[in-house]
Amino acid sequence: MNTPSDEQIGAYIGAAGKAAWQVPDLPDNTPLRDIKSVGIIGAGTMGGGIAMNFATAGIPVTIVETTQEALDRGLKVVRGNYQRSSDKGRFPQDEVEARMNRFDGKLELAALADCDLVIEAVFEDMELKRKIFTELDRVMKPGAILATNTSALNIDEIAAMTKRPEDVIGLHFFSPANVMKLLEIVRAKHTADDVVATSMDLAAKINKIAALVGVCPGFVGNRILFARQKQANKLLQKGLMPWDVDAALNAFGFKMGPFQMSDLAGLDIGWSKGAKTENPIRDALCEMDRRGQKTQAGFYDYDESRRPIPSDVVAGVIKDITGAEANQMSQEEIIEICIYPMINEAVKILEENKAQRPSDIDVVWLNGYGWPADKGGPMFYGDMVGAQAVLDVMEKLGAEDPEFAPAELLRDLAKNGGKFTEIDTGGLKV
Repeated sequence: MNTPSDEQIGAYIGAAGKAAWQVPDLPDNTPLRDIKSVGIIGAGTMGGGIAMNFATAGIPVTIVETTQEALDRGLKVVRGNYQRSSDKGRFPQDEVEARMNRFDGKLELAALADCDLVIEAVFEDMELKRKIFTELDRVMKPGAILATNTSALNIDEIAAMTKRPEDVIGLHFFSPANVMKLLEIVRAKHTADDVVATSMDLAAKINKIAALVGVCPGFVGNRILFARQKQANKLLQKGLMPWDVDAALNAFGFKMGPFQMSDLAGLDIGWSKGAKTENPIRDALCEMDRRGQKTQAGFYDYDESRRPIPSDVVAGVIKDITGAEANQMSQEEIIEICIYPMINEAVKILEENKAQRPSDIDVVWLNGYGWPADKGGPMFYGDMVGAQAVLDVMEKLGAEDPEFAPAELLRDLAKNGGKFTEIDTGGLKV
């Protein structure tokens, strides 16, 4: 393994962060749309957190919910977040009131008519989003930017519900949105240049780190995450326990492994009672009301301080479903099985021209998913271990499941001794 110095790693991360702001095919003289007011649809965890970014930056926010109860609850959470920051001395009490005074809560979409930008932040249901954008197209003023916070759905399909697809863009914030720095800006097929330019400029104004990406399932960050999670799930089918997998990823440098992360997010995301999905272990745990930290039980048991504790119940469920005998695997092998598919998926993203450059992928994972800084990001780490090592593992995983077949570009890199960080496929193309 090639082990770069701290100085080399720091220099790379710094350069990657600067490069992410550069959009080569965007003319320097692209005009910006004036964003003086913002509308947010949804006052839940994501909507409220997104709204805080704009209120903090001095931009008035109209936030819309379906019921007064939900609206009041959401604004109470926002106030609580601001109050805790004030109590810690980050800003005076009068600033709490100033920020809250920038909020205007409403119960109908028509209240957003005069906003310059509206961001939809409802749950991940395509039909609901199609309905919302049909209505937004009707009520929003000409020239308003219509954005969705979807983390994985097809934005081209959402934009098609409007007569102004050029005004539609993805603004994918990360939870908690008032804290996490990353903003994936998703350029759809018809998104206008000035909408892209305005979104990049606005990201800087609200103190985010922007990465411009293209439309594909999960975009850049979640698409790569899905590859890791699928391999982690496969390890359970082979008789490993969730805490074995998590311990290996913790040793790699992630503060949370795949199953710790699942418990935090909630196992019931995308699940409903009686559902049979491609993840039967998760389904069984949800049916037992083991839905993660919120129920004090998921893949782990949790004590009052939310400390994860390996669960005999879960071990029994896994054995009953898989029939697999308890298995031991080295942390090094677990890391390769979980991490190398991420690198391979990143290469496929570049092959499909859904990212501008390899370093943008590293920016996404460093700032949105807790990738350990000493390993620079998936592309940088790929160069540390070498393309041949990644290819060798992907050949084995691809033989088990064609979804994980090595990218053709990975084969080329291994053959020619190329570097992941130097891949150039022509940038982002919609």
